[in-house]
Amino acid sequence: MRIRDMQDEIIRLKKEKDVCILAHSYQAREIAEIADFMGDSFQLSVMAQKAPQKTVFMCGVRFMAETVKILSEDKRVVLVNPLAGCPMAEQIEPEMVEYFKQKNPEYTIVAYINTTAALKTVCDVCVTSSTAVKIVRKIQNDRIAFLPDCNLGDYVQKQVPEKEMKLLQGGCPIHASVTVADVENARRLYPGALLLVHPECIPKVVEMADYVGSTSGIMEYAKNSPHREFIIGTENSIAEHLQYICPDKRFYPLSKKLICPNMKLTTLVDVLNALKGEGGEEIVLPPETITKARRCIDEMIRLGG
Repeated sequence: MRIRDMQDEIIRLKKEKDVCILAHSYQAREIAEIADFMGDSFQLSVMAQKAPQKTVFMCGVRFMAETVKILSEDKRVVLVNPLAGCPMAEQIEPEMVEYFKQKNPEYTIVAYINTTAALKTVCDVCVTSSTAVKIVRKIQNDRIAFLPDCNLGDYVQKQVPEKEMKLLQGGCPIHASVTVADVENARRLYPGALLLVHPECIPKVVEMADYVGSTSGIMEYAKNSPHREFIIGTENSIAEHLQYICPDKRFYPLSKKLICPNMKLTTLVDVLNALKGEGGEEIVLPPETITKARRCIDEMIRLGG
């Protein structure tokens, strides 16, 4: 079956079965084209809440599907490829956080949204990469423990120096793999391009960027900038999407290492099979987990507003 024929069949089936398909921005172009919404993890959760469909398919990774379920408890949420996890989200166990809280009760626990539902239940507030600075600044407590991405935490600390921050060691192994040498090489190859970097990259790489921001922030900056050339310092699919969106501009991957194997697990065939009832995994969370994790997300919405 050709890609276009498969896409047409997916579009027909999702309408017939009243399914909303969400695709994270790191998904392949052929999946983005059949999605009802494309965006970063929190954007997709908000879109799922607003969607009229009662069944939501997540083309992304497990913590994203869990976040959708937490915010849309009444909906059926399916992770299209059950193997798609996130190394960063799985790095820290809830028991580790509970132990830290016992020893350091004076700290507010701030969790990146890229965490499991179970971990969110023992944290005080979530943040996204686009809202982290704003939310940490607004937290009344001056003592913050930030997890799991210490690179994002370092970026926040530099923007909010008045806070005392403990960074629990963890992070995205893909973004963290980019080196100063990678930046120097890209600058040499594309001397006229602006460097746009995700704050999950190591601090020395972040310091070299012309713009630092979330996935959605990078895309918006590139679309709206009068500049014509950009080096994209996040998952390489973003450079591809931007090239389709802005064909009059040029987008270059910062490094060939910026490929997320978990995001690449989901294929168009997976989406089709899930719609046929022959694949995917429904996300089921205990009511207590949803209630406790929801408090963490609600606090993010309150402080981020």
